[in-house]
Amino acid sequence: MKLILGSQSPRRRELLSQAGLDYEILIPDADEKQITSSDPKTKVIETARLKSSVLTVDDNSVLLTCDTVVSHNNIIYEKPATVEDARQIIKALSGSTHEVYSGVILKSRGLEEIISDRTEVTFYELSDDEIEEYVNTCEPYDKAGGYGIQSFGAVFVKEIKGDYNTVVGLPLSKVYRALKKYNL
Repeated sequence: MKLILGSQSPRRRELLSQAGLDYEILIPDADEKQITSSDPKTKVIETARLKSSVLTVDDNSVLLTCDTVVSHNNIIYEKPATVEDARQIIKALSGSTHEVYSGVILKSRGLEEIISDRTEVTFYELSDDEIEEYVNTCEPYDKAGGYGIQSFGAVFVKEIKGDYNTVVGLPLSKVYRALKKYNL
């Protein structure tokens, strides 16, 4: 069996490599805007499922697709599109606790396995200057919730409860254990 990562995320690639897994990459061309669930856990699973539905792999492969979102006060924050989006997201997260949800679909031979995880992240209270400095970097714009816990965004984090890698974008421990049955 071979592992196929259905993602263009460099962070997911790094995590799989960190775990010593060999994989190939396919990039799903899916319109994620069609997933409109307001429940973050449902949204990440449905989006990961959508990504897997647009990719085709052979019977000797396991396809892994994933999605991650940030949720705070019943609002789902995905990747900010503009500086103003990033500013509003980081201000909303400042001085409070939010949740990061990752949903994974593993698909092989027509069978599907769902893996999901939730991690709580608490930010320090951030000054307007800190927020402004951050949103003027290139970092916020390709990350759910507008920050990368594995990069400069780490300085905002006061506390984390749960799997750090879920915040990065892939609940690696759960995925690794699930993949063991495929003898990868």
